[in-house]
Amino acid sequence: MLVIVAPGQGAQTPGFLSPWLELPGVADRLQRWSAVAGLDLVRFGTEAGEEEIKDTAVAQPLLVAAGLLTARALFPDETEARRLVGAVAGHSVGEITAAAGAGVLSAHDALTFVRERSLAMAEAAAATATGMAALLGGDAEAVAAKLAEHGLTAANNNGGGQIVAAGTLEQLAALKADPPAGARLIPLKVAGAFHTEHMAPGVERLGKLAPTLTVSDPAVSYVSNKDGEVVKTGAEVLARLVSQVSNPVRWDLCMETLKQLGATAVIELAPAGTLTNLVKRNIKGVATLALKTPADLDKARALVAEHGGQEHNA
Repeated sequence: MLVIVAPGQGAQTPGFLSPWLELPGVADRLQRWSAVAGLDLVRFGTEAGEEEIKDTAVAQPLLVAAGLLTARALFPDETEARRLVGAVAGHSVGEITAAAGAGVLSAHDALTFVRERSLAMAEAAAATATGMAALLGGDAEAVAAKLAEHGLTAANNNGGGQIVAAGTLEQLAALKADPPAGARLIPLKVAGAFHTEHMAPGVERLGKLAPTLTVSDPAVSYVSNKDGEVVKTGAEVLARLVSQVSNPVRWDLCMETLKQLGATAVIELAPAGTLTNLVKRNIKGVATLALKTPADLDKARALVAEHGGQEHNA
């Protein structure tokens, strides 16, 4: 069974869209999507520096646009894509890309939603100096206890002993000075404590936008960050996308569900690499491919030919 996954914020790197602009039609599509996103996606994806694309209001629309255009390059025919793909999942903002891939949202509505999401989260992040840091290793209970001691939230559980802590910069500094035994701390390239109570204003703002969007039920299995469950209706997918901004990402549970569904190959959309690395460590025997540039398309098509269209247990 073939699975398509889409990465979250922090996966972006300067110039990562440059090679994709060489494909016919990509520049025109990005220019049309730029009008919806209210950003010059071409410039941000090719010329902007690391600090510019770290900005939440830039990074999130850029990531969704990148995922959508690389999915289109791999699957020019959307109907055929939904016959070949068994399941989709995304990490944090990547869930919006996944929702569009599953046919829940159009590309236009996905970009409309992510624009509002990014602005809402950037605004919430600006209200208090907050951030996130990855914790690698250490005893799970000891890590949880140390986060609680410093008032931090386990905003992401990425499986394999990787927890992302989120909170104020003071709380993160205290954790750095007093980390859990055996855990390595890595600050993340994000501008706020995403997926925590600090993002609650974003939920309210997205809740007002949601009724204006058109949704359809997923055409393939859509695996949710909330609890790793397969969501059957478009209305429920959208409701989860709204509440997701202030709730933890359970990527560990998503991977467990993909394993149960019978995943045999996972392709990660650009800017790829983060999720395929997690899948390699947590789902043994699954073929993975990080679709980073058009040079990876032939290998991706070979995986699609080998694993696409297989029966799966939704």
